[in-house]
Amino acid sequence: MLKFGRVGLSRSARTIHSLVGRPPLIQDLRERGLVAQLTSPKLSDVANNESLTVYLGVDPTASSLHTGNLLALMGLLHFHLRGHSTISLIGGATGFIGDPGGRSTERPLLSAEELGLNVSGITEQVHRFFKNAESYAADRISMLYCSSLASPKVLNNISWLGEMGLLPFLRLVGKHAKVNVMIGRDSVKSRLDSEQGISFTEFSYQLLQAYDFYVLHRDHGCRVQIGGSDQWGNIVAGLDLIRRQAPPRTASSPVAGTDEEAYGITLPLLLTSSGEKFGKSAGNAVWLDNNLTSFYDFYQFFLRVEDADVSSYLRKFTLLPIEQIENIVTGHMSQPELRTAQKVLASEVTELVHGNLATRQAKAATSILFHPTTAVVRASDIIAAFHSNPRMVLIPVSRSAEIIGESLTKLSARYNQTASRGEARKLLQSGGFYLNNQRVNSADRVLQFSDLIDERIAILRTGKDNHLILALDG
Repeated sequence: MLKFGRVGLSRSARTIHSLVGRPPLIQDLRERGLVAQLTSPKLSDVANNESLTVYLGVDPTASSLHTGNLLALMGLLHFHLRGHSTISLIGGATGFIGDPGGRSTERPLLSAEELGLNVSGITEQVHRFFKNAESYAADRISMLYCSSLASPKVLNNISWLGEMGLLPFLRLVGKHAKVNVMIGRDSVKSRLDSEQGISFTEFSYQLLQAYDFYVLHRDHGCRVQIGGSDQWGNIVAGLDLIRRQAPPRTASSPVAGTDEEAYGITLPLLLTSSGEKFGKSAGNAVWLDNNLTSFYDFYQFFLRVEDADVSSYLRKFTLLPIEQIENIVTGHMSQPELRTAQKVLASEVTELVHGNLATRQAKAATSILFHPTTAVVRASDIIAAFHSNPRMVLIPVSRSAEIIGESLTKLSARYNQTASRGEARKLLQSGGFYLNNQRVNSADRVLQFSDLIDERIAILRTGKDNHLILALDG
Protein backbone atom coordinates (compact mmCIF):
# COMPACT_ATOMS: atom_id res chain seq x y z
CA MET A 1 0.00 0.00 0.00
CA LEU A 2 1.31 3.40 -0.96
CA LYS A 3 0.50 6.42 1.16
CA PHE A 4 0.79 10.05 0.23
CA GLY A 5 2.23 12.98 2.07
CA ARG A 6 -0.54 14.73 3.95
CA VAL A 7 -2.52 13.33 6.82
CA GLY A 8 -5.49 14.37 8.88
CA LEU A 9 -8.40 16.68 8.14
CA SER A 10 -10.47 18.70 10.53
CA ARG A 11 -14.16 18.34 9.81
CA SER A 12 -14.59 22.10 10.13
CA ALA A 13 -12.89 22.22 6.75
CA ARG A 14 -16.12 21.52 4.90
CA THR A 15 -17.85 24.47 6.59
CA ILE A 16 -15.08 26.82 5.50
CA HIS A 17 -15.35 25.34 2.00
CA SER A 18 -19.05 26.19 1.79
CA LEU A 19 -18.24 29.79 2.74
CA VAL A 20 -15.99 30.29 -0.28
CA GLY A 21 -18.94 29.77 -2.62
CA ARG A 22 -18.29 26.30 -3.99
CA PRO A 23 -21.45 24.23 -4.56
CA PRO A 24 -22.02 20.99 -2.61
CA LEU A 25 -19.94 18.08 -3.89
CA ILE A 26 -22.54 16.06 -5.80
CA GLN A 27 -24.05 19.24 -7.24
CA ASP A 28 -20.59 20.29 -8.39
CA LEU A 29 -20.04 16.89 -10.00
CA ARG A 30 -23.41 17.13 -11.76
CA GLU A 31 -22.66 20.63 -13.07
CA ARG A 32 -19.38 19.31 -14.47
CA GLY A 33 -21.06 16.37 -16.19
CA LEU A 34 -19.41 13.84 -13.90
CA VAL A 35 -22.53 11.98 -12.75
CA ALA A 36 -24.42 9.34 -14.73
CA GLN A 37 -26.26 7.58 -11.88
CA LEU A 38 -26.40 7.45 -8.09
CA THR A 39 -27.58 4.33 -6.32
CA SER A 40 -29.33 6.58 -3.81
CA PRO A 41 -30.14 10.31 -3.84
CA LYS A 42 -29.17 10.35 -0.17
CA LEU A 43 -25.51 10.34 -1.20
CA SER A 44 -25.78 14.08 -1.88
CA ASP A 45 -26.52 14.88 1.76
CA VAL A 46 -24.20 12.20 3.12
CA ALA A 47 -21.27 13.55 1.09
CA ASN A 48 -21.85 17.03 2.53
CA ASN A 49 -22.32 16.05 6.15
CA GLU A 50 -20.31 12.88 6.82
CA SER A 51 -16.73 11.79 6.40
CA LEU A 52 -16.66 9.11 3.70
CA THR A 53 -14.18 6.66 2.28
CA VAL A 54 -14.54 6.32 -1.49
CA TYR A 55 -12.91 3.82 -3.78
CA LEU A 56 -12.19 3.54 -7.48
CA GLY A 57 -11.18 0.29 -9.13
CA VAL A 58 -8.26 0.53 -11.56
CA ASP A 59 -7.87 -2.21 -14.15
CA PRO A 60 -4.17 -3.07 -14.82
CA THR A 61 -4.67 -4.32 -18.38
CA ALA A 62 -1.84 -2.11 -19.66
CA SER A 63 1.41 -0.73 -18.28
CA SER A 64 -0.05 2.77 -18.08
CA LEU A 65 -3.34 4.57 -17.61
CA HIS A 66 -4.58 6.66 -20.53
CA THR A 67 -6.74 9.73 -20.97
CA GLY A 68 -9.83 7.52 -21.02
CA ASN A 69 -9.13 6.78 -17.33
CA LEU A 70 -8.97 10.47 -16.44
CA LEU A 71 -12.72 10.90 -16.01
CA ALA A 72 -12.93 8.43 -13.12
CA LEU A 73 -9.74 9.80 -11.57
CA MET A 74 -11.25 13.28 -11.66
CA GLY A 75 -14.33 11.99 -9.84
CA LEU A 76 -12.15 10.49 -7.11
CA LEU A 77 -10.05 13.66 -6.96
CA HIS A 78 -13.12 15.80 -6.25
CA PHE A 79 -13.95 13.61 -3.24
CA HIS A 80 -10.33 13.81 -2.08
CA LEU A 81 -10.19 17.60 -2.27
CA ARG A 82 -13.41 17.85 -0.23
CA GLY A 83 -11.68 16.02 2.60
CA HIS A 84 -13.00 12.50 2.07
CA SER A 85 -10.68 9.50 2.26
CA THR A 86 -9.98 7.78 -1.05
CA ILE A 87 -8.75 4.37 -2.11
CA SER A 88 -7.48 3.51 -5.57
CA LEU A 89 -7.85 -0.26 -5.84
CA ILE A 90 -5.50 -1.86 -8.35
CA GLY A 91 -6.88 -5.14 -9.68
CA GLY A 92 -3.83 -7.32 -9.16
CA ALA A 93 -6.17 -10.31 -8.75
CA THR A 94 -9.09 -9.39 -11.00
CA GLY A 95 -6.60 -8.44 -13.70
CA PHE A 96 -5.96 -12.15 -14.16
CA ILE A 97 -9.56 -12.44 -15.38
CA GLY A 98 -10.51 -9.18 -17.07
CA ASP A 99 -13.65 -7.12 -16.81
CA PRO A 100 -16.18 -7.86 -19.59
CA GLY A 101 -17.80 -4.43 -19.12
CA GLY A 102 -17.77 -2.24 -22.21
CA ARG A 103 -16.26 -4.99 -24.41
CA SER A 104 -17.68 -7.08 -27.22
CA THR A 105 -14.87 -9.67 -27.06
CA GLU A 106 -12.96 -11.35 -24.27
CA ARG A 107 -9.72 -9.76 -23.11
CA PRO A 108 -6.52 -11.74 -23.74
CA LEU A 109 -5.27 -13.23 -20.48
CA LEU A 110 -2.12 -11.60 -19.12
CA SER A 111 0.82 -13.56 -17.77
CA ALA A 112 1.71 -13.14 -14.11
CA GLU A 113 4.86 -11.25 -15.13
CA GLU A 114 2.97 -8.86 -17.41
CA LEU A 115 0.32 -8.23 -14.80
CA GLY A 116 2.92 -7.61 -12.10
CA LEU A 117 4.67 -5.00 -14.23
CA ASN A 118 1.35 -3.33 -15.03
CA VAL A 119 0.34 -3.21 -11.37
CA SER A 120 3.68 -1.71 -10.39
CA GLY A 121 3.59 0.92 -13.12
CA ILE A 122 -0.01 1.97 -12.51
CA THR A 123 0.49 2.12 -8.75
CA GLU A 124 3.33 4.60 -9.24
CA GLN A 125 1.23 6.50 -11.75
CA VAL A 126 -1.72 6.91 -9.38
CA HIS A 127 0.73 8.11 -6.76
CA ARG A 128 2.07 10.77 -9.14
CA PHE A 129 -1.41 11.78 -10.24
CA PHE A 130 -2.55 12.71 -6.75
CA LYS A 131 0.74 14.43 -5.95
CA ASN A 132 0.53 16.57 -9.10
CA ALA A 133 -3.20 17.12 -8.70
CA GLU A 134 -2.80 18.50 -5.18
CA SER A 135 -0.20 20.99 -6.42
CA TYR A 136 -2.45 21.90 -9.33
CA ALA A 137 -5.46 22.35 -7.02
CA ALA A 138 -3.50 24.50 -4.58
CA ASP A 139 -3.10 27.16 -7.28
CA ARG A 140 -6.76 27.16 -8.31
CA ILE A 141 -8.88 26.54 -5.24
CA SER A 142 -8.91 28.31 -1.90
CA MET A 143 -7.11 25.57 -0.02
CA LEU A 144 -7.93 27.03 3.40
CA TYR A 145 -10.61 24.38 3.76
CA CYS A 146 -8.25 21.49 3.07
CA SER A 147 -4.85 22.62 4.26
CA SER A 148 -4.20 19.04 5.32
CA LEU A 149 -5.88 16.33 3.27
CA ALA A 150 -6.42 12.68 4.10
CA SER A 151 -3.68 10.59 2.51
CA PRO A 152 -4.95 8.78 -0.60
CA LYS A 153 -4.40 5.03 -0.35
CA VAL A 154 -3.48 2.62 -3.11
CA LEU A 155 -4.42 -1.00 -2.44
CA ASN A 156 -4.15 -4.21 -4.45
CA ASN A 157 -6.97 -6.76 -4.29
CA ILE A 158 -4.47 -9.60 -4.56
CA SER A 159 -4.03 -8.97 -0.82
CA TRP A 160 -7.34 -10.67 -0.06
CA LEU A 161 -8.27 -12.55 -3.22
CA GLY A 162 -4.85 -14.09 -3.77
CA GLU A 163 -5.02 -16.41 -0.77
CA MET A 164 -8.76 -17.06 -0.75
CA GLY A 165 -9.82 -20.58 -1.67
CA LEU A 166 -12.67 -21.43 -3.99
CA LEU A 167 -14.85 -23.07 -1.35
CA PRO A 168 -14.72 -20.17 1.13
CA PHE A 169 -15.45 -17.76 -1.73
CA LEU A 170 -18.47 -19.74 -2.85
CA ARG A 171 -19.79 -19.97 0.71
CA LEU A 172 -19.38 -16.27 1.39
CA VAL A 173 -20.18 -14.76 -2.00
CA GLY A 174 -21.64 -17.44 -4.24
CA LYS A 175 -24.52 -18.31 -1.91
CA HIS A 176 -25.83 -14.75 -2.21
CA ALA A 177 -25.44 -14.49 -6.00
CA LYS A 178 -28.58 -15.11 -8.04
CA VAL A 179 -27.70 -16.39 -11.50
CA ASN A 180 -30.77 -14.83 -13.10
CA VAL A 181 -29.70 -11.43 -11.73
CA MET A 182 -26.10 -11.92 -12.88
CA ILE A 183 -27.26 -12.83 -16.38
CA GLY A 184 -29.45 -9.74 -16.49
CA ARG A 185 -26.59 -7.31 -15.94
CA ASP A 186 -25.81 -5.25 -19.04
CA SER A 187 -22.15 -6.29 -19.19
CA VAL A 188 -23.20 -9.94 -19.34
CA LYS A 189 -26.44 -9.66 -21.30
CA SER A 190 -24.85 -7.88 -24.24
CA ARG A 191 -22.22 -10.61 -24.50
CA LEU A 192 -24.74 -13.44 -24.18
CA ASP A 193 -26.64 -11.98 -27.12
CA SER A 194 -23.48 -11.81 -29.23
CA GLU A 195 -21.86 -14.46 -31.37
CA GLN A 196 -18.76 -14.28 -29.16
CA GLY A 197 -20.63 -15.19 -25.97
CA ILE A 198 -19.02 -14.92 -22.54
CA SER A 199 -16.74 -17.29 -20.68
CA PHE A 200 -17.34 -18.38 -17.10
CA THR A 201 -14.13 -16.55 -16.23
CA GLU A 202 -15.53 -13.17 -17.25
CA PHE A 203 -19.01 -14.06 -16.04
CA SER A 204 -17.62 -14.46 -12.51
CA TYR A 205 -15.86 -11.08 -12.57
CA GLN A 206 -18.81 -9.25 -11.03
CA LEU A 207 -18.65 -11.50 -7.96
CA LEU A 208 -14.99 -10.70 -7.42
CA GLN A 209 -15.62 -6.97 -7.70
CA ALA A 210 -18.59 -7.29 -5.36
CA TYR A 211 -16.32 -9.00 -2.85
CA ASP A 212 -13.78 -6.17 -3.21
CA PHE A 213 -16.42 -3.64 -2.18
CA TYR A 214 -17.47 -5.87 0.70
CA VAL A 215 -13.88 -6.20 1.99
CA LEU A 216 -13.20 -2.47 1.67
CA HIS A 217 -16.48 -1.72 3.45
CA ARG A 218 -15.71 -4.21 6.23
CA ASP A 219 -12.01 -3.49 6.75
CA HIS A 220 -11.61 0.13 5.64
CA GLY A 221 -15.02 1.65 6.30
CA CYS A 222 -15.45 2.32 2.58
CA ARG A 223 -19.03 3.35 1.83
CA VAL A 224 -18.84 4.63 -1.74
CA GLN A 225 -17.65 3.09 -4.98
CA ILE A 226 -17.13 5.29 -8.03
CA GLY A 227 -16.72 3.99 -11.55
CA GLY A 228 -17.64 4.31 -15.19
CA SER A 229 -21.19 3.76 -16.37
CA ASP A 230 -20.25 0.23 -17.46
CA GLN A 231 -19.54 -0.57 -13.79
CA TRP A 232 -23.13 -0.03 -12.62
CA GLY A 233 -23.97 -3.74 -12.41
CA ASN A 234 -20.76 -4.58 -10.55
CA ILE A 235 -21.32 -1.74 -8.08
CA VAL A 236 -24.89 -2.85 -7.41
CA ALA A 237 -23.64 -6.42 -6.89
CA GLY A 238 -21.24 -5.12 -4.24
CA LEU A 239 -23.97 -3.17 -2.48
CA ASP A 240 -26.16 -6.26 -2.48
CA LEU A 241 -23.40 -8.39 -0.93
CA ILE A 242 -22.71 -5.73 1.73
CA ARG A 243 -26.39 -5.61 2.59
CA ARG A 244 -26.76 -9.38 2.79
CA GLN A 245 -23.63 -9.78 4.92
CA ALA A 246 -24.55 -6.97 7.32
CA PRO A 247 -25.76 -7.91 10.80
CA PRO A 248 -29.48 -7.58 11.54
CA ARG A 249 -30.89 -4.23 12.58
CA THR A 250 -30.59 -3.33 16.23
CA ALA A 251 -31.63 -0.38 18.34
CA SER A 252 -28.07 0.97 18.22
CA SER A 253 -27.69 0.28 14.48
CA PRO A 254 -31.11 0.88 12.94
CA VAL A 255 -29.94 0.91 9.32
CA ALA A 256 -27.71 -2.16 9.40
CA GLY A 257 -28.71 -4.68 6.78
CA THR A 258 -29.83 -2.01 4.29
CA ASP A 259 -28.06 -0.52 1.30
CA GLU A 260 -28.24 2.93 2.88
CA GLU A 261 -24.84 2.28 4.46
CA ALA A 262 -23.04 2.07 1.14
CA TYR A 263 -23.48 3.89 -2.14
CA GLY A 264 -22.41 3.88 -5.74
CA ILE A 265 -21.85 6.65 -8.25
CA THR A 266 -21.13 6.18 -11.92
CA LEU A 267 -19.67 8.61 -14.42
CA PRO A 268 -20.95 8.92 -17.97
CA LEU A 269 -19.33 7.27 -20.95
CA LEU A 270 -17.40 10.05 -22.62
CA LEU A 271 -17.65 10.33 -26.38
CA THR A 272 -16.44 13.10 -28.64
CA SER A 273 -18.98 15.21 -30.52
CA SER A 274 -18.36 12.97 -33.54
CA GLY A 275 -19.31 9.88 -31.53
CA GLU A 276 -15.81 8.49 -31.06
CA LYS A 277 -14.59 7.11 -27.75
CA PHE A 278 -12.62 9.74 -25.86
CA GLY A 279 -8.92 9.17 -25.27
CA LYS A 280 -7.71 8.17 -28.72
CA SER A 281 -5.49 10.10 -31.12
CA ALA A 282 -5.48 8.76 -34.68
CA GLY A 283 -6.73 5.46 -33.25
CA ASN A 284 -3.98 5.27 -30.62
CA ALA A 285 -4.36 5.68 -26.86
CA VAL A 286 -3.03 8.89 -25.32
CA TRP A 287 -1.13 7.57 -22.31
CA LEU A 288 -0.45 9.26 -18.99
CA ASP A 289 3.09 7.83 -19.03
CA ASN A 290 5.40 10.24 -20.83
CA ASN A 291 7.53 7.29 -21.93
CA LEU A 292 4.57 6.28 -24.10
CA THR A 293 3.05 9.68 -24.91
CA SER A 294 5.40 12.66 -24.76
CA PHE A 295 4.48 15.84 -22.90
CA TYR A 296 4.21 17.54 -26.28
CA ASP A 297 1.80 14.97 -27.72
CA PHE A 298 -0.28 14.96 -24.54
CA TYR A 299 -0.59 18.75 -24.69
CA GLN A 300 -1.36 18.64 -28.40
CA PHE A 301 -4.13 16.09 -27.91
CA PHE A 302 -6.11 18.56 -25.82
CA LEU A 303 -5.07 21.52 -27.97
CA ARG A 304 -6.72 19.81 -30.96
CA VAL A 305 -10.08 19.25 -29.26
CA GLU A 306 -13.05 20.33 -31.36
CA ASP A 307 -14.97 23.48 -30.44
CA ALA A 308 -18.06 21.35 -29.77
CA ASP A 309 -16.20 19.43 -27.03
CA VAL A 310 -14.05 22.06 -25.35
CA SER A 311 -16.65 23.38 -22.88
CA SER A 312 -17.48 19.86 -21.68
CA TYR A 313 -13.81 18.94 -21.27
CA LEU A 314 -13.00 22.12 -19.35
CA ARG A 315 -15.73 21.18 -16.86
CA LYS A 316 -14.71 17.56 -16.57
CA PHE A 317 -10.92 17.69 -16.66
CA THR A 318 -10.06 20.91 -14.84
CA LEU A 319 -10.81 22.44 -11.45
CA LEU A 320 -11.60 25.86 -12.85
CA PRO A 321 -14.86 27.35 -11.49
CA ILE A 322 -17.86 26.87 -13.77
CA GLU A 323 -18.35 30.62 -14.12
CA GLN A 324 -14.75 31.06 -15.26
CA ILE A 325 -15.16 28.23 -17.76
CA GLU A 326 -18.29 29.86 -19.18
CA ASN A 327 -16.41 33.14 -19.60
CA ILE A 328 -13.51 31.37 -21.33
CA VAL A 329 -15.85 29.61 -23.75
CA THR A 330 -17.83 32.79 -24.47
CA GLY A 331 -14.63 34.65 -25.28
CA HIS A 332 -13.42 31.75 -27.38
CA MET A 333 -16.56 31.63 -29.52
CA SER A 334 -16.10 35.27 -30.51
CA GLN A 335 -12.74 34.37 -32.12
CA PRO A 336 -12.61 30.56 -32.40
CA GLU A 337 -9.67 30.68 -34.79
CA LEU A 338 -7.45 31.70 -31.86
CA ARG A 339 -8.35 28.44 -30.03
CA THR A 340 -8.24 30.25 -26.71
CA ALA A 341 -10.36 27.67 -24.89
CA GLN A 342 -8.28 24.78 -26.25
CA LYS A 343 -5.08 26.47 -25.09
CA VAL A 344 -6.51 26.81 -21.58
CA LEU A 345 -7.68 23.18 -21.63
CA ALA A 346 -4.34 21.82 -22.84
CA SER A 347 -2.41 23.85 -20.28
CA GLU A 348 -4.71 22.92 -17.39
CA VAL A 349 -4.83 19.18 -18.06
CA THR A 350 -1.11 18.89 -18.76
CA GLU A 351 -0.33 20.62 -15.48
CA LEU A 352 -2.87 18.48 -13.63
CA VAL A 353 -1.37 15.23 -14.89
CA HIS A 354 2.31 16.05 -15.45
CA GLY A 355 3.01 19.18 -13.44
CA ASN A 356 4.04 22.76 -14.10
CA LEU A 357 7.47 22.01 -15.57
CA ALA A 358 6.10 19.56 -18.13
CA THR A 359 3.47 22.12 -19.15
CA ARG A 360 6.13 24.77 -19.69
CA GLN A 361 8.14 22.33 -21.77
CA ALA A 362 5.13 21.32 -23.87
CA LYS A 363 4.29 24.97 -24.53
CA ALA A 364 7.89 25.69 -25.47
CA ALA A 365 7.88 22.76 -27.88
CA THR A 366 4.62 23.95 -29.44
CA SER A 367 6.04 27.43 -29.84
CA ILE A 368 9.27 26.31 -31.43
CA LEU A 369 7.54 24.06 -33.95
CA PHE A 370 4.92 26.51 -35.13
CA HIS A 371 6.33 30.00 -34.53
CA PRO A 372 9.49 31.62 -35.94
CA THR A 373 10.72 33.12 -32.66
CA THR A 374 13.17 30.71 -31.03
CA ALA A 375 15.57 32.93 -29.09
CA VAL A 376 13.97 32.43 -25.65
CA VAL A 377 13.54 28.66 -25.94
CA ARG A 378 15.75 26.36 -23.88
CA ALA A 379 16.96 23.22 -25.60
CA SER A 380 16.49 21.20 -22.41
CA ASP A 381 12.76 22.03 -22.45
CA ILE A 382 12.40 20.85 -26.03
CA ILE A 383 14.26 17.61 -25.41
CA ALA A 384 12.16 16.89 -22.31
CA ALA A 385 8.90 17.70 -24.09
CA PHE A 386 9.69 15.34 -26.96
CA HIS A 387 10.94 12.48 -24.80
CA SER A 388 9.70 9.25 -26.46
CA ASN A 389 8.44 11.19 -29.50
CA PRO A 390 9.65 9.72 -32.82
CA ARG A 391 9.99 13.23 -34.29
CA MET A 392 13.16 13.74 -32.25
CA VAL A 393 16.55 12.19 -32.96
CA LEU A 394 19.18 12.42 -30.21
CA ILE A 395 22.78 12.56 -31.39
CA PRO A 396 25.60 12.39 -28.82
CA VAL A 397 27.65 15.59 -28.77
CA SER A 398 30.74 13.48 -29.47
CA ARG A 399 29.15 12.55 -32.82
CA SER A 400 27.99 16.05 -33.78
CA ALA A 401 29.95 15.74 -37.04
CA GLU A 402 27.21 13.37 -38.21
CA ILE A 403 24.92 16.36 -38.67
CA ILE A 404 27.06 19.53 -38.68
CA GLY A 405 28.18 20.27 -42.23
CA GLU A 406 25.72 17.79 -43.73
CA SER A 407 23.21 18.70 -46.43
CA LEU A 408 19.74 19.44 -45.03
CA THR A 409 18.09 17.30 -47.70
CA LYS A 410 20.43 14.42 -46.84
CA LEU A 411 19.59 14.72 -43.12
CA SER A 412 15.88 14.77 -43.93
CA ALA A 413 16.15 11.51 -45.87
CA ARG A 414 18.60 9.86 -43.44
CA TYR A 415 16.25 10.28 -40.51
CA ASN A 416 13.13 9.29 -42.50
CA GLN A 417 11.44 12.66 -42.55
CA THR A 418 11.27 12.23 -46.30
CA ALA A 419 11.47 9.05 -48.33
CA SER A 420 14.55 10.19 -50.25
CA ARG A 421 16.85 13.13 -50.96
CA GLY A 422 14.99 13.55 -54.23
CA GLU A 423 11.70 14.02 -52.42
CA ALA A 424 13.35 16.49 -50.03
CA ARG A 425 14.73 18.49 -52.99
CA LYS A 426 11.30 18.62 -54.64
CA LEU A 427 9.75 19.93 -51.43
CA LEU A 428 12.52 22.52 -51.17
CA GLN A 429 12.03 23.65 -54.77
CA SER A 430 8.29 24.07 -54.17
CA GLY A 431 8.91 26.21 -51.08
CA GLY A 432 7.93 23.55 -48.56
CA PHE A 433 11.24 22.91 -46.74
CA TYR A 434 12.17 24.83 -43.58
CA LEU A 435 15.00 25.05 -41.07
CA ASN A 436 13.99 26.51 -37.71
CA ASN A 437 10.80 27.86 -39.33
CA GLN A 438 12.77 29.72 -42.00
CA ARG A 439 12.25 28.65 -45.60
CA VAL A 440 15.28 27.00 -47.21
CA ASN A 441 15.89 28.13 -50.79
CA SER A 442 19.10 26.32 -51.73
CA ALA A 443 19.43 22.57 -52.22
CA ASP A 444 23.10 22.94 -51.25
CA ARG A 445 22.30 24.35 -47.81
CA VAL A 446 24.13 22.51 -45.02
CA LEU A 447 23.51 22.51 -41.28
CA GLN A 448 25.92 24.82 -39.49
CA PHE A 449 26.66 25.00 -35.78
CA SER A 450 25.30 28.55 -35.77
CA ASP A 451 21.93 27.14 -36.88
CA LEU A 452 21.51 25.24 -33.62
CA ILE A 453 18.99 26.71 -31.20
CA ASP A 454 20.61 27.04 -27.80
CA GLU A 455 23.62 25.35 -29.47
CA ARG A 456 21.84 21.99 -29.36
CA ILE A 457 18.74 21.80 -31.56
CA ALA A 458 17.82 22.14 -35.22
CA ILE A 459 14.28 21.72 -36.51
CA LEU A 460 13.61 20.64 -40.07
CA ARG A 461 10.05 20.94 -41.35
CA THR A 462 8.51 19.80 -44.59
CA GLY A 463 5.03 20.93 -45.49
CA LYS A 464 2.76 22.22 -42.76
CA ASP A 465 3.63 20.02 -39.79
CA ASN A 466 6.09 17.24 -40.66
CA HIS A 467 8.86 17.96 -38.19
CA LEU A 468 12.29 16.44 -37.59
CA ILE A 469 14.06 17.56 -34.43
CA LEU A 470 17.81 16.99 -34.36
CA ALA A 471 19.17 17.36 -30.84
CA LEU A 472 22.70 17.09 -29.52
CA ASP A 473 22.60 15.06 -26.33
CA GLY A 474 25.07 15.28 -23.49
